[in-house]
Amino acid sequence: MPETTGYSIDSLLNHSEVKTISEDVNTETMMRRQCLPQLCSVFSHPVTQLTETSQFTFDLDHEAIKKLPHIINNPVQFISSMDSPDMATLNQYQKNRNIGIVFSGGPAPGGHNVIAGLFDAARKANSETKIYGFLNGPDGVIENRYIEITEKMINNYRNLGGFGMIKTGRTKIDTEKKMSLARETCKKLQLDALVVVGGDDSNTNAAFMAQEFFADGIQVIGVPKTIDGDVQVRDSNGHLLCAMSFGFHSAARAFAQEVSNLCTDCSSDMKYWHICKVMGRSASHLALEVALQTHANITLIGEDLAEYTDVRRLEESRKIGGTDFTAFGMTLRHMSRIICDAIVRRAAAGKNFGVMIIPEGVMEFINEIQVFILKLNTIIAEYNKTHDTVFHGDFPILENKRDYLRKLAQQSRENKMLSIWNARDDDLFNDLPDFFQEGLLLERDSHGNFQFSLVETDKVIMELVRDYLKVLKEKGIYKMGIHREDYARILENSGLSPSRFGQALFKNYDSGTYLLMKEAIISLKTLKQTLVRAGLMTDDDHIPPAIEKIYNQSVPQFKTQTHFYGYDGRGSLPTTFDCVYTYNLGWTVFSLIANGVTGQMAAIYNLEQPFSGWTPAGLPLAPLMHLEERTGRLSLVMEKSLVDIQSPAFQVLKANREKWLASEPGPDHYRIPAPIRMVNDVDDDRPITLILNEIAFQQQRSAG
Repeated sequence: MPETTGYSIDSLLNHSEVKTISEDVNTETMMRRQCLPQLCSVFSHPVTQLTETSQFTFDLDHEAIKKLPHIINNPVQFISSMDSPDMATLNQYQKNRNIGIVFSGGPAPGGHNVIAGLFDAARKANSETKIYGFLNGPDGVIENRYIEITEKMINNYRNLGGFGMIKTGRTKIDTEKKMSLARETCKKLQLDALVVVGGDDSNTNAAFMAQEFFADGIQVIGVPKTIDGDVQVRDSNGHLLCAMSFGFHSAARAFAQEVSNLCTDCSSDMKYWHICKVMGRSASHLALEVALQTHANITLIGEDLAEYTDVRRLEESRKIGGTDFTAFGMTLRHMSRIICDAIVRRAAAGKNFGVMIIPEGVMEFINEIQVFILKLNTIIAEYNKTHDTVFHGDFPILENKRDYLRKLAQQSRENKMLSIWNARDDDLFNDLPDFFQEGLLLERDSHGNFQFSLVETDKVIMELVRDYLKVLKEKGIYKMGIHREDYARILENSGLSPSRFGQALFKNYDSGTYLLMKEAIISLKTLKQTLVRAGLMTDDDHIPPAIEKIYNQSVPQFKTQTHFYGYDGRGSLPTTFDCVYTYNLGWTVFSLIANGVTGQMAAIYNLEQPFSGWTPAGLPLAPLMHLEERTGRLSLVMEKSLVDIQSPAFQVLKANREKWLASEPGPDHYRIPAPIRMVNDVDDDRPITLILNEIAFQQQRSAG
């Protein structure tokens, strides 16, 4: 018999409110699309011009001078207004153009606004200008796959996240054949300019294309994109020219929201340590910003670990006339000890829970791991080159790979010239857990980089932490603090004297809100022995249930939940900061193109200042190139920017570490970050790292 629902499904689906809430786009998304981001005042003028400045200098790499001669002498250029241009200038600025744009690398919130800014600026200058979006990243340029960007598309994607409009890809245009195909595509479309939106590798690619296409009159402009925040530009004197790549703030805020939720959860349930691995392959910028946004209990910053010096070990070696170089830099073992110390201290205050932030690439800053990665990168690259095959294909399982390394170690014994992998390396490597050996031998990415995101970094660290916590528990050091009032209530309800038993049980009974059981009491057996010695029971008595209950409460159960924050942040809605930043980057790109330059990266100078101080600029790509080891050989690439541990932002984190650890009785100091929403003023929505660095700079300038 058919069930009677009491309503018509057709009638329900046709209801106006049901139709509204069933739409693909909700009301807030529609409002986002309709919001036009703030625009730097220079772009309100009909024509812009470039003002060269010689106040910034760069140390030019000899290889860059050799390989990028057409663009190596590009200057830093600020964009300024031109209110009364002559007819020739006006005609050149407003001429009909064909401009291509391509996304390269992983998505980052705000990318669509780069296209929107470029589109709006180009159409303002000449409504006939065409913007072509290459599909699926650089492959679209190589294979001549594109779409023409329309106003409808812009309106559908404005202020939204992802790279969905034209998609992205990780192919590099890094061979003579690929470069030739890319040039052919640009010529077929009669492109005046190609815009490459990407990170350090992509902007490196843009520099080489600018060089290759120079004689063809095809301009190439780069745009700094990466959620890692490792595309920053300073000149040789440390002057900051580009403070941050776009997408960083949005991803950090998305991660911070999730981490904050875990802070709320753990302080409510009080039984888990949440271990939060945050994306950032080579730099810890995201971990730093998320820590400042949330005040998590423990935050590891890789660049800080790399600067660690074991003073005790160094002094001991100097006493006997030597220098222990292994005292410089953090080891895995010592890092686990630092974490354990924090966990033990919180437990003593009754807090066997917390939140820890670990940057994805933290292992890159650990001495022995760094050596392994460098050696294995070289071994794998050399094998592929020598055998004209693929290392991971020839050695598909871990044991095969270990056998190959073992043979290299044996060869090093027979011939010291073949010592890249010696017996000591092999012994240390085989001491690591199998899953971590697998991780270190993972196939490298298309750029030859070690893929930290595929390695369970958090698992490696936490296994070491668990092992040492077990040792500390057996030594009676790792214990849960028992609140004095809870202890007294339990004993009094059982008719026992709290003070009489307290002196025997606790090492701090005469002081402290949380009571710590004596280190000698590590089992029910040692508990009974302690009570017998204190004359509180005999060998034939059973431990009073209330005392056993107190003992059980003093034994910590270390439970963890692990989380990885990466792809969810890449796909986040952009913050107001990133919406405004990228929209102005798009306008900056057009100004650079309209003024005839190539080999420049669009940037906003003074990004760390309030919006009124932002200055659109073009930064020279070639001087940013330096030789760096990639896939086992030196390559000319844009240098990544790491966290400066002398920066005000890091120093604020460092100064608050003890406070945010909150290893004393009382509440934690968790901070709830604001949700990602469109606000009216970009100055209300700025990265904390930028704000802190700018305040410190202003103070320094006032004092000086």
